[in-house]
Amino acid sequence: MFRLFIELGLVIIGLAILARIATRGGFSAIPVYLLAGLAFGKGGLAPIDFSQEFIRIGAEIGVLLLLFMLGLEYTGAELKENLRGGTLMAVIDFGLNFPPGFVTGLMLGWKPLPAVLLGGVTYVSSSGIIARVLGELRRLGNPETSVVLSILVMEDLTMAVYLPLVGVLLVGGGPVRMAVSIAIAVAVVAAVLLVAIRHGGLLSRIAAHESDEIILLTLFGTLLLVAGGAELVHVSAAIGAFLVGIAVSGPVAEQAHRIFAPLRDLFAATFFFFFGLEINPHSLVPALPLAVVLAVATAFTKTLTGYWAAPRDLPRDTRIRAGAALIARGEFSIVIAGLGVAVEPALGPLSAAYVLLTAIAGPIVARLT
Repeated sequence: MFRLFIELGLVIIGLAILARIATRGGFSAIPVYLLAGLAFGKGGLAPIDFSQEFIRIGAEIGVLLLLFMLGLEYTGAELKENLRGGTLMAVIDFGLNFPPGFVTGLMLGWKPLPAVLLGGVTYVSSSGIIARVLGELRRLGNPETSVVLSILVMEDLTMAVYLPLVGVLLVGGGPVRMAVSIAIAVAVVAAVLLVAIRHGGLLSRIAAHESDEIILLTLFGTLLLVAGGAELVHVSAAIGAFLVGIAVSGPVAEQAHRIFAPLRDLFAATFFFFFGLEINPHSLVPALPLAVVLAVATAFTKTLTGYWAAPRDLPRDTRIRAGAALIARGEFSIVIAGLGVAVEPALGPLSAAYVLLTAIAGPIVARLT
């Protein structure tokens, strides 16, 4: 146990130092955590024999907390409004940003499933990074920000369907078994979304209490139960956590945000660090040129998405600013890549290099615009 405690303490203190450096530099800490994992993993500059099982569990909890907190940002009314008015915008967003990754995967000679996963990596922007950058730049009240947030909401909802479908395909099986699994996954997601939109107040009333401790235990226990149940029916545990976050609304959501934020920051840092540990940095070198091409191409398509979605009466530079804010990829892209490494090992290094480039370039471009 003493070795485990010392290792974990060193990891967390190291991540804290890196977060300080990132904060002073004015950019997201996510790429720094990824780089730290690359440096200390196998093949890195200073490989360390970590007790990786413990870190892996912490990383899994980090994904759940990241997406639970993301779900807290949305109310049932907001989801309903976006589903009504944002369908065309979501289709255009998907049509512009999914094909670059998908076509690249096919051109590399990959099977269709890994290509679909790479398409997902290039499609979905990082709500966490983008929301943080908009807050730091004091743009939350800007006229184009509502468009940016609407696009992020629709992408997150798309992931609620995309990840369960991909999860079923990864498990495999005969056509009948896969069809049944897909039907169950879609039905579960649709049912939970319906409950979250229409009866989200019920969970909030059950969890409501003046004690932070009771709310923490109630919601964290619910989060783990739903995540485990989601995995049982081949729906991503991360999406189960996201749906729990959506179902919590009102004052309880604000209280939960305050209580869970430190836990999320701790375990999310562990998640990105662990993903970096799993990748040999030597494999990034051959993947880097293609990652640069993908990053440049999808930076353009994301900017085009925001430009088209912004109201026509806004000035041209404001509409460009809306698109430039969407460049960064992060948590969902890493989750997708983590799912597909087993079926296509090259997906991990390419996705890691791509996320590193866009997570660094996104905030910089947002500041420049």
